[in-house]
Amino acid sequence: MRTLLIIGLGGGIGSILRYLVQVYISRYVTLAFPVGTLLVNISGCLLIGLLYGLSTRYTVITVEWRLFLITGICGGYTTFSSFSYESISLFKQGNYTYFILYTTLSFVLGLLATVGGTAITK
Repeated sequence: MRTLLIIGLGGGIGSILRYLVQVYISRYVTLAFPVGTLLVNISGCLLIGLLYGLSTRYTVITVEWRLFLITGICGGYTTFSSFSYESISLFKQGNYTYFILYTTLSFVLGLLATVGGTAITK
């Protein structure tokens, strides 16, 4: 139960941060291009990379802090960061087939699921 609370608290903070970044960006960038979402995805990838790197290098970051920061905040901020990290991990491990399969299926099936979800509501 404690683990779920740690992740939930971090996820709530990450979701609020995502919303605030997107609102802030939309005030100053008035393009049809989703700049706010792009910025959230890229900054989330940088953040998860930094946190994973630090957590593997230093023992100061406990399991609870990893759950709060990486699973919670980064997961609430953007799941794209998890997707990116998992993809790079597969590639670094030499699992090239799984890397291609995971990235391709995530992209294609994600788009198709979105189209399907909107079609169901019509």
